[in-house]
Amino acid sequence: MANGPASYFPSIEAKYGKPVDEWLTLLAAAGTTGHSALVNWLKTEHSLGHGHATALVQFHLNPGKWARD
Repeated sequence: MANGPASYFPSIEAKYGKPVDEWLTLLAAAGTTGHSALVNWLKTEHSLGHGHATALVQFHLNPGKWARD
C-alpha cells in the first residue's frame, strides 16, 4: 500500500481527472523550483487544493523516498 504523498494519488486523480504521471510531468516542466513555489504554482495555475499540491510536490522532489503502488 502506498504511504506518504502517494497515499493521496487516488483522490488527486479522481478529483482533478488527470493521472499522477501527468501531474509529475507538468511539475517537471513548470519552469520553477522549490517546494513552496511549486505548491503555489499548482494551486494558482491548476486550482489544486493545498494538501493535494503538497503531496504531488513532495513526491516530485523526492521520488525515491516513498513507495508507489
